[in-house]
Amino acid sequence: MKLDMVHDIQTVYRKVIDSMSRPGTITELSEEAGKLEREGSMMPSTLVLAKMVLDTEVTFKVISEREAEAVHMLGQTTYAKEADVSDADYIFVLRDAAPGELQRALEKAKIGELGDPHFSATFIIEAASLTGGEKLRLTGPGIQSHAQAEPQTGDNWIDMRAERNAEFPLGLDLIFVDADHRLLALPRTTQIAREEI
Repeated sequence: MKLDMVHDIQTVYRKVIDSMSRPGTITELSEEAGKLEREGSMMPSTLVLAKMVLDTEVTFKVISEREAEAVHMLGQTTYAKEADVSDADYIFVLRDAAPGELQRALEKAKIGELGDPHFSATFIIEAASLTGGEKLRLTGPGIQSHAQAEPQTGDNWIDMRAERNAEFPLGLDLIFVDADHRLLALPRTTQIAREEI
């Protein structure tokens, strides 16, 4: 069965909105991502999200060892244009990105302007897993007292994210996906602290 570009994408959109409104919640994209053939350069969940957010009105950047392959495929299927990391609306950090690339991209990405905070970048990050990584304590809107997250990224991104998100409403929204077609959203309003061991 093929991915339905109307109904399936609407379902994914609702799941992303739900995840953004309840940070720390892990959402399943198995049904929708399972309808895609595995694309060599990116996970099916990443591709589903790309099909949801990319069109001719937005720009994107791919950070990957196979960047050219991914950029070509996304350009052909979504007609979105590639941009520098400092100008891109959506930044895809794939699993094969070199160590430190996520942190460098967070440092350079646009965080919006006080009059237009929505002109900021959204990151879609492939994690080895959404469980088993460094234990993070989440607080903020959509979380009753606190929640936990454990994305395995192999990169030190928490401090840079906090620095870039320090002046609300400016900031960066992060969406993590893994090979099991799971999604975890960390919007700019979520405060992250490392759990004490």
